[in-house]
Amino acid sequence: MSYLEKLLEGVTVEWKPLGEFADYEQPTKYLVDSSNYNDNFQIPVLTAGKTFILGYTDETGGIYKASEMPVIIFDDFTAANKWVDFDFKAKSSAMKMITSKDKSKASLKYIYYWLNTLHSELIDGDHKRQWISNYSKKLIPIPCPEDSKKSIEIQQKIVDILDKFTELTTELTTELTARKQQYNYYREQLFAFDENEIQHLPLGDESIGEFQRGKRFVKTDLLTEGVPTIHYGEMYTHYGTWADTTKSFVSEELVKNKNLRLAQKGNVVIVAAGETIEDIGKGTAWLGDEDVVIHDACFSYKTVLNPKFVAYFTRTKQFHDQIKKHISSGKISAINAKGLGKTIIPIPSPEEQERIVSILDKFDILTNSISEGLPKEIELRQKQFEYYRDLLLTFPKDEIIA
Repeated sequence: MSYLEKLLEGVTVEWKPLGEFADYEQPTKYLVDSSNYNDNFQIPVLTAGKTFILGYTDETGGIYKASEMPVIIFDDFTAANKWVDFDFKAKSSAMKMITSKDKSKASLKYIYYWLNTLHSELIDGDHKRQWISNYSKKLIPIPCPEDSKKSIEIQQKIVDILDKFTELTTELTTELTARKQQYNYYREQLFAFDENEIQHLPLGDESIGEFQRGKRFVKTDLLTEGVPTIHYGEMYTHYGTWADTTKSFVSEELVKNKNLRLAQKGNVVIVAAGETIEDIGKGTAWLGDEDVVIHDACFSYKTVLNPKFVAYFTRTKQFHDQIKKHISSGKISAINAKGLGKTIIPIPSPEEQERIVSILDKFDILTNSISEGLPKEIELRQKQFEYYRDLLLTFPKDEIIA
């Protein structure tokens, strides 16, 4: 018999309203000056949702002492939640909190892990707001309800198991963050050439390359087969520094009728429009054997330089510091070929370009690949955690005591 089987062997479970074990709170102690953020300050400012930590402040009033009394924070529209056991300040009332009511009957960390098995149940199709009445009526499985001491012991053992899986994922995520920082540092260093020793030229210099803008097509034109195609929106979500296959395609008829423009093998596809300035200018070296259709919010850059060398350069601070002054801002930010062409790029020897690409490829695989390196390991650990979480917190209906 496995440890998990022994842990839950003969355990009776009663499903009781969450409101018996937890309270709901809406923060009232908000940040006074939201512009007063600095990473050198100590107190994190929290919000609900993906962003979570907005910044850090030195304001000392209205601090929630979660280091002494942990809380679960959540967004009442999405029910996304996080465990918080460090002191913080709240940004606004959009962030809600669940706190412990009676530690002798239910562990708040147990409640937290259980809540994360119920996202699909907590959210209706119309995104009904999750008031305390919604949460308090949710039924939570309480092991050994007739013996509160044994119940807490079992809850704590479940928490300990899931904590270990969480720690493993956190360690890998921390390592991945460190590797990304290391990657970014070395990438900047590898492109830092002395102008007195290495020639530097504008990307628009005819001796090294030329830009061609794509032509417009829409998402409804995209197919699952046909002529390989890169839509500008996919540049943010799908493509890295190089690609030899595409996610999308268009018909040959559309290419002919609209006279769509194509990038060739060895060209660099550069995205030129988007909602954020930071993403504009990112390049992907196209290494596929077939020509690829490009959107009008992208440029293809035909160059005598190593295309991956150029693509890596477009992801440096050195590059983005230069193009920022040429980006037009509005509802959609954009840059034209003239602005991109003014960017100065170092031109080392072909051998040196290849050496730099080889080094950065190794970092890229380690930090960004979906099939290799740390991201894949983190994905596997997360799936393992979710499997055991659901195994430990999903109880058969025939064990429910009415």
